[in-house]
Amino acid sequence: MRQLVKKMDFKTATEKCQQIIATLNNYIIGKKTLLEKVLVTILGGGHILFEDYPGLGKTLIANLFAQAFAADFKRIQFTPDLLPSDILGGNIYNQKNMEFEIRKGPIFSNFLLADEINRAPPKTQAALLEAMQEYQISIDGTTYPLERPYIVLATQNPIELEGTFPLPEAEIDRFMVRLSVGYPDLDAEKTIIRNRMHRKSSEIHIKSISSVEELREFQALCEEVYVDESIVDYIVRIVQKTRKHPRVQLGASPRGSLALLSLARANALLRGRDYVIPQDVKDFAIPALNHRIIVRTSEWIGGTESVRVIQEILEKTPTPRKKDYSR
Repeated sequence: MRQLVKKMDFKTATEKCQQIIATLNNYIIGKKTLLEKVLVTILGGGHILFEDYPGLGKTLIANLFAQAFAADFKRIQFTPDLLPSDILGGNIYNQKNMEFEIRKGPIFSNFLLADEINRAPPKTQAALLEAMQEYQISIDGTTYPLERPYIVLATQNPIELEGTFPLPEAEIDRFMVRLSVGYPDLDAEKTIIRNRMHRKSSEIHIKSISSVEELREFQALCEEVYVDESIVDYIVRIVQKTRKHPRVQLGASPRGSLALLSLARANALLRGRDYVIPQDVKDFAIPALNHRIIVRTSEWIGGTESVRVIQEILEKTPTPRKKDYSR
């Protein structure tokens, strides 16, 4: 007789997720809020774009999350001479059986770190970003699906640095969020040094806390999180205002609305709720929308950035007022 597998409940999922955050917080010092944003994006099934300077722990964050879920992790260092086949793979001729066989590239993984993605030429960038959208790749006319979950964590140098190929707006839109790690404060940096001395190794390894199978269950649970109609209206109003703001040249697309919905649901799960509240939307409005709008050049030079525009929109958009947002 076939044994029925018990479906994971919200309480168990929340406890596991909080355990992951608590564990990683011991190694990524002083960045708990950032870790929560990364995990929420993973739960929402989205890709992450880190825009920051080198050496701030972006690679470590990606690696530790992969270890926490016992997931297959690959890293690609993007360079100006990187070809699409270097990340996708290709067919090679096997002289033993006299047949061509697929040699899969590093893109075949659960967690893929695309390091310095804006250093690769546009054709190579496009090969990765197509896989991010379609969750499949084509090699010599044959389509190969990518195993879920499939999460790309890309790093990008700030636009001021030379030798880069900035991602087009349509390709940046493929990322669910854009995040920045930022420098640690004085005490956090001291702790980082002390921890390194105590480990006596530059490498960090942690025991798996969850699994790829459980991550799929977490993501499925996010789809069951209830969203009240007033929350839907709140999300749409925020996104609509990015298109009408006088200092914005191009506003967020409906993909931005859908991203904000997924993130709000995943954030509710992390907080132990099976329903979304307005704060879930507020917490992720900036990460979900700041890379999806284009501020007019004259305003950007004057100091107005996309983050400030979204903050202004949040302040001017009335928050839904209900006693209960659950079913």
